[in-house]
Amino acid sequence: MKNSGQRLQRLKEQLIGARLYSWTELEDNPDLPPDAGGVYAWFFRSVPSTVPTGDCVRRDRSVLLYSGISPTKPRSDETLRSRIRYHFRGNAEGSTLRLTLGCLLRDQLSTVLRRVGSGTRITFGPAEALLNGWMDENAHVGWVEIDKPWLLEKHIIATTSLPLNIEKNDRHPFCAQLRRLRAEARQHARALPILKAG
Repeated sequence: MKNSGQRLQRLKEQLIGARLYSWTELEDNPDLPPDAGGVYAWFFRSVPSTVPTGDCVRRDRSVLLYSGISPTKPRSDETLRSRIRYHFRGNAEGSTLRLTLGCLLRDQLSTVLRRVGSGTRITFGPAEALLNGWMDENAHVGWVEIDKPWLLEKHIIATTSLPLNIEKNDRHPFCAQLRRLRAEARQHARALPILKAG
């Protein structure tokens, strides 16, 4: 058991010290991120003003705010490549990181959640492109490949201040505030007209 804990700590340290990539560095490189399972860490050069960062890991003038895994369960086709690329260029419906960032940056970027298409999906609509631009300038991601990444995820969340993680992170003082912010944004979206898919 002790050896397992030491291994997880070493992997966490490897993740925190991993090479960081911007979208510009990944966009035209089809081999990155790897087509494998693992854990990823998101560092940000600019931080939304309400996010507490006092206990956060810092490196290269950036702050670690969020960690995720892919796949999230056995027998899933998701990989580091598919998940990280979706965070960079997907939408708030399929990326909890994008949803959180957009809600936090609403006043700065006008990223207002909206129902789109049939009304069952909620995204930032055309403002997803504004969030893309903000991430291009501020977000960097690193990763480690590992089988059963959920084991390392549990260790990282338990031992690291990650203010943008919600799931399994109730101990963090920002978690409740973030849940409320996202719930209010969804409620507001339901009161607005549905945007046409485009």
